[in-house]
Amino acid sequence: MSLDAKAWLDRIHALDLPDKIKVMNVCGGHERSITMAGLRSLIPEQIELIPGPGCPVCICPEEDIYQAMQLALKEDVILVAFGDMLRVPVNVPRSEPRSLEQARALGADIRPIASPLEAVQIAKANPDRKIVFFAAGFETTTAPVAAMVAEDLPDNLFLLISGRLTWPAVAMLLETGQAAFHALIAPGHVSTVMGPEEWQFVVDQHEMPVAVAGFEPVSLLAALYSVVRQKLEGKLFLDNCYKEVAHAGGNPTALRYLDQTLDVVDSNWRGIGSIPKSGYALKAAYAQHDARLQFPDYQDPDRRRQGEMPPGCDCARVVLGQIYPNQCRLYGAACTPRQPIGPCMVSDEGACRIWWASGIREAEPLDEAVSAEA
Repeated sequence: MSLDAKAWLDRIHALDLPDKIKVMNVCGGHERSITMAGLRSLIPEQIELIPGPGCPVCICPEEDIYQAMQLALKEDVILVAFGDMLRVPVNVPRSEPRSLEQARALGADIRPIASPLEAVQIAKANPDRKIVFFAAGFETTTAPVAAMVAEDLPDNLFLLISGRLTWPAVAMLLETGQAAFHALIAPGHVSTVMGPEEWQFVVDQHEMPVAVAGFEPVSLLAALYSVVRQKLEGKLFLDNCYKEVAHAGGNPTALRYLDQTLDVVDSNWRGIGSIPKSGYALKAAYAQHDARLQFPDYQDPDRRRQGEMPPGCDCARVVLGQIYPNQCRLYGAACTPRQPIGPCMVSDEGACRIWWASGIREAEPLDEAVSAEA
């Protein structure tokens, strides 16, 4: 019989723990489950759970959002995007719109969608209009987009792809010595698409324990117990604690669509910079549907220099696991879900938004707190 959450907690508390062991949970969905279930208050104080870079809204390049806004404002198009993207702010003067939501208020035809199928439906319902789908997200979101492309797009549907792969960001942290953690809980849904073995490099190349987890407390606690025990015993391996969904080899159909329609390219991450082989771009065979090629270039190269987080915003350090959300200088003061300054306060996968929704309202000054990088 499988163990319940209490049994896993008992096992974790029975471990002979060092003074401190830091475990990064990569996925924004994991962070939401951990925070909303109050798991940090239930595990031993020697274990720190650190939010990681698993929020696609948080790391979507500012220049891509800016380009989507300009397309919607200056071209006769219907721009569609996943709902969270509409509120992500960019760095522009106060006299200009700062988000897709504000561009929409100025008259741009911008519509939130929840599924790529809605983009196809809107294109078919508006055959005389050009539809631009601003497609941001990680592998689990990009795979359905790839399937949509493979299944023959309407002629009037164009894609502004801003998809990213999750593992290269973790690899960058480990390879550059910026990793402020001792073990890793890998994302379950990404592993369902790409295969759990994608995370084997963490063990093989960096001698760090890793476990794939689902989103229920039982799976997360099982993964936490696994990586902490691995660390203590020095017996490192990739553990799959989400076997009912994440199977070896991933999803063959999704992988086939991704390979058929998209190239893996070097890509920019907001506040972090360019990460090799970390993004997706439409293959040349689908150039007729590539919004970057079929519309004027509104990307504005200067935005790459401006594409850091807004002044005073520490979202990049939150994403990299260097500080906790409420250690950001703007948390709960200038930056709240109602008026987000940084992207981490926008999405329900953003760590700042998750912590705020859980009731954490007070900022904790960094010089008085135990930060994730301490």
